[in-house]
Amino acid sequence: MIKKKPLSLYFSPWMIISAATILLVVVVTLAVSNYNREKHYMSQILLEKGSALIKSFEAGTRTGMRAMGWGENQIQYLLRELAEQADVLYIAVTDTNGRILAHSDPAQVGGQFPAEFGEDSPGPEQSANWRLTTTENELPAFEVYRFFNPFTGRNGHMRQMGRMGHMGHMRKTEPREDSPAQRGPWCAPGNFEKNRQIIFIGFDRTPFIEARQQDLRNTAIISSVLLVLGFAGFMSIFAVQNYRATRRRLQDTSAIADEVVASLPVGLMVMDGAGRIIMQNPAAESISGLAANQVRGMQAASILPENMAELISADESGGRVIEREMECRFGKTEPVPLSVSAARIVNEDGVFIGSLVIFRDLTEIKALQEAMQRKEKLAAVGDLAAGIAHEIRNPLSSVKGMATYFKNKSANDSEARAAAEVMVQETDRLNRVISELLEFARPSRIDARPTDINTVLDHSVRLIRQDAENQNIRLEIFKGENLPLADIDSDRFIQCLLNLYLNAIQAMKNGGTLAVQSSPSAEGEIVIRVSDTGPGIAQENLSQIFDPYFTTKSTGTGLGLAIVHKIVENHEGRITVKSTTGKGTVFTIVLPASRNQQVKEA
Repeated sequence: MIKKKPLSLYFSPWMIISAATILLVVVVTLAVSNYNREKHYMSQILLEKGSALIKSFEAGTRTGMRAMGWGENQIQYLLRELAEQADVLYIAVTDTNGRILAHSDPAQVGGQFPAEFGEDSPGPEQSANWRLTTTENELPAFEVYRFFNPFTGRNGHMRQMGRMGHMGHMRKTEPREDSPAQRGPWCAPGNFEKNRQIIFIGFDRTPFIEARQQDLRNTAIISSVLLVLGFAGFMSIFAVQNYRATRRRLQDTSAIADEVVASLPVGLMVMDGAGRIIMQNPAAESISGLAANQVRGMQAASILPENMAELISADESGGRVIEREMECRFGKTEPVPLSVSAARIVNEDGVFIGSLVIFRDLTEIKALQEAMQRKEKLAAVGDLAAGIAHEIRNPLSSVKGMATYFKNKSANDSEARAAAEVMVQETDRLNRVISELLEFARPSRIDARPTDINTVLDHSVRLIRQDAENQNIRLEIFKGENLPLADIDSDRFIQCLLNLYLNAIQAMKNGGTLAVQSSPSAEGEIVIRVSDTGPGIAQENLSQIFDPYFTTKSTGTGLGLAIVHKIVENHEGRITVKSTTGKGTVFTIVLPASRNQQVKEA
């Protein structure tokens, strides 16, 4: 039998934990990826927006300076107007040292701007860069910056000033280039080339932070839901696997229980709480003759014998196991001796849910008990008979001798001679009875050898053929084929058969048929049947015919069938009898096959 492995070897809790961990890693990875993607989108949007505002400011500055000769005040005003747009915290223009040249808050002009770039210094003139910073008011800002020069075209060359702008600047005295005070306004066209400016636009990151936090919350919620769903899924798989394993174990247990119940050598019948039959095993079917599919669901009181039903009812009320021996009649069959046990079935709460009846056929046990009683009785009778026979036989010889003496001394037709002859005859009869008694009481010595039973039958029938013909009795012999050898003492077994033949011949006073048949049994044994067509034996006498001194004949001794039974038992066989009044009697002898079959082959 293959031992099944525990379920934990196939689907352990560590597998569930590992799977849940993998799912968590996947969800966290997706969340981080989503966060980085949102951050990238925010950076791109604000960078593009900042670049667009810078270009707009440069275009406005360039147009104003060309067409209208703007100065610092007009540029400052334009810068303030641009800073009024939503999400713009500030716009500032500084030199490379961080000094504020223009600012959306005029109060900041001339101050120092935090422009420590490090590795994030401005790139080429037309490319914008960004960084994350915090304002003085602790507001999170997204800062876009690059070099500011409205007069640099796409190809990087200075654009020519318009007429009005050029003339306006020509009115002023040319300052000396080596004097910072004489360099003119910071927005003078020449200063854009010599003194580079940087423009900064700060956007409010609060909406993006809130949106990102909301995304994080949503991601956390989704991740939690996924984790719960994933864990629930794995638990469902585990539950399904556990259910399947439990169902498989229950099926195996049920199969084992069914096999055990079906293999029990005793009958088992189960009733529910309402007294309906719900199950019985094959042994119960064989004993009762009731098919399981026919009685299932029927009331036990209407199916079972009355005495058995009363025992079940007594058990239901008393609450204890009751065992009794009784003869039960199922339907129209002969009564069967049974040992019946009835018990209640209760659940864990002590509630009665049904009854259990176990019954065992005692036919063989009763037969063995009767055989033992018969052997004990025969042993006692044999001991007594042996002692009496020895004490009677010696005086009986003297009596016979004296009767013979007086017979010879008396006249042929005298009354004394007739009396002497009666004494001799009765002495012979008594001597014959004593001889049979001694034969019965004497310990049997069996010289068993492997023998062909058909040869023994031929010889035994030949011995009584003349007697049968004298009484107009027809002899029939049916010899089975392929019979195994039997370990028997031929002389003793022929004596057994002759006793049966003579009883049959004596019973058929008006002629009849004496049949002898041999055949193999399904178990490999040898079956011999001796049947006659005589008047038969009364049913009340069948149980006593093998007892010593039991006879229905006026001249019988009652030891013939007792000797037959003894001889069969000494050969480890068994003998049974069936008789029908007016139709005849059948004696059946069953002998075991020889332990050595090589003799027949030789």
